[in-house]
Amino acid sequence: MVTAYVMVKAHTGDADRLKTEIEAIEGVVEAHIVAGDVDLIAKVDVETPAAVKDVAATHIQDIEGVESTQTYIAMD
Repeated sequence: MVTAYVMVKAHTGDADRLKTEIEAIEGVVEAHIVAGDVDLIAKVDVETPAAVKDVAATHIQDIEGVESTQTYIAMD
């Protein structure tokens, strides 16, 4: 199992809607609206690093209102 955290910057006012849409993506186990440099953090649990890329680069980045993402794969 591969665990990763996807940091999401959102357009102003879109965080609540994005949280709901991100949580509906297969492989996303939770998402939180946060304060700081990013607007949301999504936790992803999938089988392979390629699946992390699919969730972050394909599904999350394709949602209307997502400005950018950064993905961090857990090493432990």
